[in-house]
Amino acid sequence: MVNQLPISLHGGAKGSARTQFGALCWRRKAGKIQILLVTSRRTKRWIVPKGWPMDGKTPAQCALIEAWEEAGVVGGASDACVGVYSYARLREGEDILPCLAMLYPVKVKRLKKKYPEVRDRRRKWVSRKKAAKMVQHKELGKLIIGFSPPKRASLA
Repeated sequence: MVNQLPISLHGGAKGSARTQFGALCWRRKAGKIQILLVTSRRTKRWIVPKGWPMDGKTPAQCALIEAWEEAGVVGGASDACVGVYSYARLREGEDILPCLAMLYPVKVKRLKKKYPEVRDRRRKWVSRKKAAKMVQHKELGKLIIGFSPPKRASLA
């Protein structure tokens, strides 16, 4: 486990921060861990799938649903959060929204060719080291570099 970096609210008040649940999608190929990144819809930067809490769903279940919608992932999510990172969500025509994203490991069994956001995003498998360099947020990069797969990835 990597040490948690200080959380920044990017100038927002504590009460204005929103929580999201992210999926750290991974697989083992030729004995090495690979991370699946997707592009954001608007800016096309490399990110991990993430989204807002959903009624009746655990954080890990939300992360798995986001992995499906944004990347076509079929797999299992672990209930153990691997860390938290912060970022400023820029919404068109609105103020910056400070967000805290809790990251849950999702072991990918397979990728579907058809999924809800297939037209909006690209996806790419890369090493942990390359993934950490590709994502914009340093806190997320540190979590990716320090990631060790859970002993068991249960379906959430």
